[in-house]
Amino acid sequence: MEALREAEAELTVYVHPSNAADVRRAVSRQLSTTLFSYEDRFEGVLLAHEVVVNGDRAKILNGLVPYFGVPVHANLLLYSPQPDMILEGKVELLGKESIHAIVLGVFSAAIMADDINEKFKFKRKGDGGKFISRSDRHHVIRKGSMIRFSVKRVDTEMNCHITGSLLPPHTGSMPWLSTHDAEYASEISSGTRRPSNVGIKIKNEQDHKTSDNEDSVINSERPHKKSRKRALEE
Repeated sequence: MEALREAEAELTVYVHPSNAADVRRAVSRQLSTTLFSYEDRFEGVLLAHEVVVNGDRAKILNGLVPYFGVPVHANLLLYSPQPDMILEGKVELLGKESIHAIVLGVFSAAIMADDINEKFKFKRKGDGGKFISRSDRHHVIRKGSMIRFSVKRVDTEMNCHITGSLLPPHTGSMPWLSTHDAEYASEISSGTRRPSNVGIKIKNEQDHKTSDNEDSVINSERPHKKSRKRALEE
């Protein structure tokens, strides 16, 4: 899936003295507080992390509680959808005016009537209804279907809620596309659907984030910090 990417980050994590006996666990626990929520510094949602503590030295902060800063190298798996990307999701709810899907079992996406290809006709049945292609009655989208759709808009305020579209080519029901769409079938057979590798070097000490029990603090800043809209659009 295009929206998945692997990244590397250099962080400084400030650990409470009470956790000095198990620094790696304290660092991992702090990073875990950011799982499945959008982070500006990563430009995406953190799905998983692997931490390597760099060396055995740390910088102690001045103050009433002398936190010590641990340099960390982190390998990250991020969910970072952008406009025009192709995503895959499972249909959870649909009606004549919209299709609602879940991506990766967690993230919501909505495709409104204006973004559903006119080749699909909605038929209401006892099971809630379904969209059937006018050109091929075997191309069906119903509740539980796996679909491919294009990203039209991303709302980071709502944890990467996606407004999607079924208008571009190579979108629709995945089982149908796997046998009727040459590009998608080729993508599956060639094994090109992998996370992209993007290096993120996060250094310096700026944005503070403290856990509820104040065990540790992550300080980080992107090398080139720019103003960023919370909603990404085409």
